[in-house]
Amino acid sequence: MSGFFKSSIGRKVAMALSAFFLMFFLIIHLAVNITSLFSVELFNQLSHFMGTNPLVQLALQPVLVIGVVFHFVMGFVLELRNRKAIGVKYAKNNGAANSSWMSRNMIYSGLAILAFLVLHFIDFWVPEMNVKYIQGDMSGLIEGTQEFRYFEELQHKFVSPIRVAAYVIAFVFLTLHLLHGFTSAFQSMGSTAGRKKALITFGKVYSYLIPLGFIIVAVYHHFNH
Repeated sequence: MSGFFKSSIGRKVAMALSAFFLMFFLIIHLAVNITSLFSVELFNQLSHFMGTNPLVQLALQPVLVIGVVFHFVMGFVLELRNRKAIGVKYAKNNGAANSSWMSRNMIYSGLAILAFLVLHFIDFWVPEMNVKYIQGDMSGLIEGTQEFRYFEELQHKFVSPIRVAAYVIAFVFLTLHLLHGFTSAFQSMGSTAGRKKALITFGKVYSYLIPLGFIIVAVYHHFNH
Protein backbone atom coordinates (compact mmCIF):
# COMPACT_ATOMS: atom_id res chain seq x y z
CA MET A 1 0.00 0.00 0.00
CA SER A 2 2.87 2.39 0.81
CA GLY A 3 4.31 1.71 -2.64
CA PHE A 4 0.96 2.66 -4.17
CA PHE A 5 1.06 6.12 -2.57
CA LYS A 6 4.71 6.59 -3.54
CA SER A 7 3.92 6.23 -7.24
CA SER A 8 2.69 9.17 -9.27
CA ILE A 9 -0.29 7.20 -10.59
CA GLY A 10 -1.15 5.95 -7.11
CA ARG A 11 -1.20 9.45 -5.65
CA LYS A 12 -3.39 10.76 -8.48
CA VAL A 13 -5.85 7.87 -8.13
CA ALA A 14 -6.05 8.43 -4.37
CA MET A 15 -6.61 12.14 -4.98
CA ALA A 16 -9.37 11.35 -7.49
CA LEU A 17 -11.14 8.94 -5.12
CA SER A 18 -11.13 11.49 -2.31
CA ALA A 19 -12.45 14.09 -4.79
CA PHE A 20 -15.35 11.81 -5.80
CA PHE A 21 -16.23 11.25 -2.16
CA LEU A 22 -16.21 14.99 -1.39
CA MET A 23 -18.21 15.85 -4.51
CA PHE A 24 -20.86 13.32 -3.49
CA PHE A 25 -20.91 14.81 0.01
CA LEU A 26 -21.49 18.28 -1.46
CA ILE A 27 -24.63 17.00 -3.19
CA ILE A 28 -25.98 15.55 0.08
CA HIS A 29 -25.06 18.67 2.06
CA LEU A 30 -26.70 20.98 -0.47
CA ALA A 31 -29.82 18.80 -0.67
CA VAL A 32 -30.34 19.22 3.08
CA ASN A 33 -29.61 22.96 3.02
CA ILE A 34 -31.93 23.62 0.07
CA THR A 35 -34.88 22.34 2.09
CA SER A 36 -34.43 25.35 4.40
CA LEU A 37 -35.69 27.56 1.56
CA PHE A 38 -39.15 26.02 1.48
CA SER A 39 -39.72 23.92 4.61
CA VAL A 40 -38.48 24.79 8.09
CA GLU A 41 -39.90 21.54 9.47
CA LEU A 42 -38.21 19.32 6.87
CA PHE A 43 -34.88 21.10 7.27
CA ASN A 44 -35.04 20.70 11.05
CA GLN A 45 -35.95 17.03 10.80
CA LEU A 46 -33.17 16.25 8.33
CA SER A 47 -30.64 18.25 10.36
CA HIS A 48 -31.63 16.44 13.55
CA PHE A 49 -31.37 13.06 11.83
CA MET A 50 -27.91 13.86 10.40
CA GLY A 51 -26.79 15.29 13.72
CA THR A 52 -27.89 12.42 15.96
CA ASN A 53 -27.84 9.28 13.81
CA PRO A 54 -25.04 7.03 15.18
CA LEU A 55 -23.99 5.83 11.72
CA VAL A 56 -23.59 9.40 10.46
CA GLN A 57 -21.90 10.71 13.61
CA LEU A 58 -19.60 7.81 14.48
CA ALA A 59 -18.78 6.44 11.03
CA LEU A 60 -19.51 8.83 8.18
CA GLN A 61 -18.46 12.04 9.94
CA PRO A 62 -14.94 10.80 10.85
CA VAL A 63 -14.55 9.47 7.29
CA LEU A 64 -15.57 12.89 5.97
CA VAL A 65 -13.05 14.73 8.14
CA ILE A 66 -10.32 12.28 7.14
CA GLY A 67 -11.34 12.64 3.49
CA VAL A 68 -11.11 16.45 3.63
CA VAL A 69 -7.70 16.38 5.33
CA PHE A 70 -6.40 13.69 2.97
CA HIS A 71 -7.61 15.52 -0.14
CA PHE A 72 -5.91 18.77 0.78
CA VAL A 73 -2.69 17.16 2.01
CA MET A 74 -2.45 15.02 -1.12
CA GLY A 75 -3.22 18.06 -3.27
CA PHE A 76 -0.36 20.00 -1.71
CA VAL A 77 1.98 17.00 -2.08
CA LEU A 78 1.15 16.68 -5.79
CA GLU A 79 1.56 20.43 -6.26
CA LEU A 80 5.01 20.44 -4.63
CA ARG A 81 6.12 17.46 -6.69
CA ASN A 82 4.85 19.10 -9.90
CA ARG A 83 6.81 22.27 -9.12
CA LYS A 84 9.91 20.27 -8.30
CA ALA A 85 9.59 18.24 -11.50
CA ILE A 86 9.45 21.27 -13.81
CA GLY A 87 11.92 23.34 -11.80
CA VAL A 88 9.75 26.47 -11.80
CA LYS A 89 6.58 27.63 -10.08
CA TYR A 90 3.52 25.88 -11.45
CA ALA A 91 1.72 29.22 -11.91
CA LYS A 92 4.55 30.39 -14.19
CA ASN A 93 4.75 27.23 -16.23
CA ASN A 94 5.07 27.85 -19.97
CA GLY A 95 2.41 25.21 -20.41
CA ALA A 96 -0.14 28.00 -20.15
CA ALA A 97 -0.61 27.74 -23.88
CA ASN A 98 -2.20 24.29 -23.55
CA SER A 99 -3.57 24.33 -19.99
CA SER A 100 -6.38 26.31 -18.40
CA TRP A 101 -6.01 29.00 -15.76
CA MET A 102 -7.86 26.73 -13.32
CA SER A 103 -5.45 23.83 -13.82
CA ARG A 104 -2.42 26.08 -13.24
CA ASN A 105 -3.86 27.65 -10.10
CA MET A 106 -5.56 24.76 -8.30
CA ILE A 107 -3.28 25.36 -5.32
CA TYR A 108 -4.68 28.87 -4.83
CA SER A 109 -8.33 27.94 -5.18
CA GLY A 110 -7.61 25.03 -2.84
CA LEU A 111 -6.12 27.34 -0.22
CA ALA A 112 -9.13 29.66 -0.48
CA ILE A 113 -11.49 26.71 0.03
CA LEU A 114 -9.40 25.47 2.96
CA ALA A 115 -9.66 28.90 4.61
CA PHE A 116 -13.44 28.78 4.09
CA LEU A 117 -13.66 25.31 5.63
CA VAL A 118 -11.93 26.62 8.75
CA LEU A 119 -14.58 29.39 8.93
CA HIS A 120 -17.36 26.89 8.26
CA PHE A 121 -16.12 24.56 11.00
CA ILE A 122 -15.95 27.48 13.45
CA ASP A 123 -19.44 28.61 12.44
CA PHE A 124 -21.25 25.27 12.52
CA TRP A 125 -19.25 22.16 13.41
CA VAL A 126 -17.47 23.38 16.57
CA PRO A 127 -20.64 24.83 18.20
CA GLU A 128 -22.53 21.67 17.28
CA MET A 129 -19.88 19.43 18.86
CA ASN A 130 -19.92 21.65 21.95
CA VAL A 131 -23.71 21.42 22.37
CA LYS A 132 -23.93 17.69 21.78
CA TYR A 133 -20.82 16.25 23.36
CA ILE A 134 -19.67 18.81 25.95
CA GLN A 135 -23.01 20.16 27.13
CA GLY A 136 -24.58 16.77 26.50
CA ASP A 137 -27.70 18.11 24.78
CA MET A 138 -28.73 15.71 22.02
CA SER A 139 -32.36 16.88 21.90
CA GLY A 140 -31.77 19.50 19.21
CA LEU A 141 -34.41 21.69 20.84
CA ILE A 142 -34.37 25.40 21.62
CA GLU A 143 -34.08 25.67 25.39
CA GLY A 144 -37.49 25.86 27.04
CA THR A 145 -39.39 24.99 23.86
CA GLN A 146 -40.35 21.97 21.79
CA GLU A 147 -38.95 23.48 18.59
CA PHE A 148 -35.74 22.38 16.88
CA ARG A 149 -32.91 24.92 16.90
CA TYR A 150 -31.29 24.14 13.53
CA PHE A 151 -33.20 26.55 11.28
CA GLU A 152 -32.86 29.43 13.74
CA GLU A 153 -29.11 28.82 14.03
CA LEU A 154 -28.74 28.68 10.25
CA GLN A 155 -30.44 32.02 9.78
CA HIS A 156 -28.45 33.61 12.60
CA LYS A 157 -25.17 32.71 10.89
CA PHE A 158 -26.13 34.67 7.77
CA VAL A 159 -27.20 37.92 9.43
CA SER A 160 -23.75 39.46 8.92
CA PRO A 161 -23.18 40.71 5.34
CA ILE A 162 -19.43 40.16 5.85
CA ARG A 163 -19.93 36.46 6.55
CA VAL A 164 -22.30 36.14 3.58
CA ALA A 165 -19.72 37.85 1.34
CA ALA A 166 -17.05 35.45 2.59
CA TYR A 167 -19.31 32.49 1.76
CA VAL A 168 -20.06 33.82 -1.73
CA ILE A 169 -16.37 34.41 -2.49
CA ALA A 170 -15.49 30.95 -1.18
CA PHE A 171 -18.06 29.27 -3.43
CA VAL A 172 -16.78 31.21 -6.44
CA PHE A 173 -13.37 29.69 -5.70
CA LEU A 174 -15.04 26.30 -5.31
CA THR A 175 -16.52 26.72 -8.79
CA LEU A 176 -13.08 27.44 -10.23
CA HIS A 177 -11.63 24.47 -8.36
CA LEU A 178 -14.34 22.10 -9.55
CA LEU A 179 -14.18 23.23 -13.19
CA HIS A 180 -10.77 21.62 -13.48
CA GLY A 181 -10.95 19.09 -10.66
CA PHE A 182 -14.07 17.28 -11.89
CA THR A 183 -12.64 16.25 -15.25
CA SER A 184 -9.17 15.74 -13.80
CA ALA A 185 -10.51 13.20 -11.31
CA PHE A 186 -12.07 11.13 -14.09
CA GLN A 187 -8.89 11.36 -16.15
CA SER A 188 -6.87 10.06 -13.20
CA MET A 189 -9.19 7.05 -13.07
CA GLY A 190 -8.91 6.51 -16.83
CA SER A 191 -12.63 7.12 -17.33
CA THR A 192 -12.66 9.79 -20.03
CA ALA A 193 -11.93 7.70 -23.10
CA GLY A 194 -14.67 8.16 -25.68
CA ARG A 195 -16.81 10.37 -23.46
CA LYS A 196 -14.59 13.27 -22.49
CA LYS A 197 -16.93 15.85 -24.03
CA ALA A 198 -19.92 14.54 -22.06
CA LEU A 199 -17.92 14.51 -18.83
CA ILE A 200 -16.72 18.07 -19.42
CA THR A 201 -20.30 19.20 -19.98
CA PHE A 202 -21.58 17.39 -16.91
CA GLY A 203 -18.62 18.68 -14.91
CA LYS A 204 -19.43 22.27 -15.86
CA VAL A 205 -23.08 21.84 -14.87
CA TYR A 206 -22.06 20.35 -11.52
CA SER A 207 -19.34 22.96 -10.95
CA TYR A 208 -21.75 25.85 -11.46
CA LEU A 209 -24.95 24.49 -9.90
CA ILE A 210 -23.57 23.12 -6.62
CA PRO A 211 -21.75 26.32 -5.52
CA LEU A 212 -24.64 28.43 -6.83
CA GLY A 213 -27.02 26.44 -4.66
CA PHE A 214 -24.98 27.18 -1.53
CA ILE A 215 -24.74 30.86 -2.49
CA ILE A 216 -28.53 31.03 -2.89
CA VAL A 217 -29.00 29.51 0.58
CA ALA A 218 -26.65 32.05 2.21
CA VAL A 219 -28.10 35.08 0.39
CA TYR A 220 -31.70 33.96 0.92
CA HIS A 221 -31.31 33.65 4.66
CA HIS A 222 -29.44 36.94 4.88
CA PHE A 223 -32.41 38.78 3.43
CA ASN A 224 -35.13 36.68 5.09
CA HIS A 225 -33.96 36.30 8.69
